[in-house]
Amino acid sequence: MELALTEDQTMLANTASSFIQENSPISRMRALRDGGTQSFSPDVYKQMAELGWTGIPFSEADGGMDMGMAEMILVTEAMGRGLAPEPVLTSIMMGGQALALAGSDAQRAQWLPAVIEADKVIALAHLEQGGRHSLTHVATKAQSTGGGYRLSGEKLHVLEGDSADAFVIVARTSGGTKDAEGISLFLVPGDASGLSRTAQKRVDSRGCAVINLDGVEVGKDALVGAEGAGLAVLEQVIERATVALCGEMLGGMSEAFERTIEYLKERKQFDVPIGSFQALKHRAANMFIEVELSRSATMAAARAIDEGGDDASSLVAVAKARCSDAYVLIANEAVQMHGGIGMTDEHDIGLFMKRARAAEITFGDAGHQRDRYATLNSY
Repeated sequence: MELALTEDQTMLANTASSFIQENSPISRMRALRDGGTQSFSPDVYKQMAELGWTGIPFSEADGGMDMGMAEMILVTEAMGRGLAPEPVLTSIMMGGQALALAGSDAQRAQWLPAVIEADKVIALAHLEQGGRHSLTHVATKAQSTGGGYRLSGEKLHVLEGDSADAFVIVARTSGGTKDAEGISLFLVPGDASGLSRTAQKRVDSRGCAVINLDGVEVGKDALVGAEGAGLAVLEQVIERATVALCGEMLGGMSEAFERTIEYLKERKQFDVPIGSFQALKHRAANMFIEVELSRSATMAAARAIDEGGDDASSLVAVAKARCSDAYVLIANEAVQMHGGIGMTDEHDIGLFMKRARAAEITFGDAGHQRDRYATLNSY
């Protein structure tokens, strides 16, 4: 497996890095957070689409770039460095990918061009109370009405659910709450009768929502893929989204590490830079190792998905476990090495710690991923 970047990938990485530096300083995220209205900028998101970022994982037939995860993580890594909150993970890698993988021709034609052009946002609603990270824990019901389905239930922690134009809802058409069989996906407009949302903010200031489905009526054409066969699609979507998130986490931990190194060089104590103290050198070296291990694991997972490798799922679990541990460790160390100022909201370094905490549990924390790796490899 080749882990070196190609010339085109290097160009994409440099372009993404330059765009984020120029258009997404941390101060922009602060302004969005404190503004209290919308958690991302539609204008910046539109510019990302114009650069082709939102089309990377989609086929040319759907209006995309027909590229892979190896390219996608270069974009999300740059976004992670600037804590850019635009819904690439949500609308492109979750809701959009569900339609790309299993949507009908009509569904893809209606929604994917608008999603790729950043005119519409589609969110994936799959988590429920008591399910934690399980994809098979689905209590939301989809009852057949003859001409369609009636959806009833509640979805939690729906990323971008506060502003999404439509949802891919995971519901059960048969079986018990924890059964792998009988899970189906439905495309539901955000303004559907009986659908209500309660907007929330995560600790990292990203937008999410609780989605309530009170007898939402949809036609048969709302079904995404085959009835009862939604789990396989959902698993593919979450795996791809997990790798994209790992790319963002890699960018965040890299930026936090580099900012800390600069501070260690500038901050003086006893008339010498604190970075000259051996204890801090050792801790900084450990942070560097964690970043590089995370980079290798993330790149390997991305390429395994692109190549259709048999070990792709295992490598995704390894990457997420590695990135979860590393990002939290590096963010904690960064705050502590900055001293008292690192604990204040006015200093940027604490914002990386908040993002690390939210990203750690998204799609399963390190413990969950290690259990998953063990299960996949029959341990």
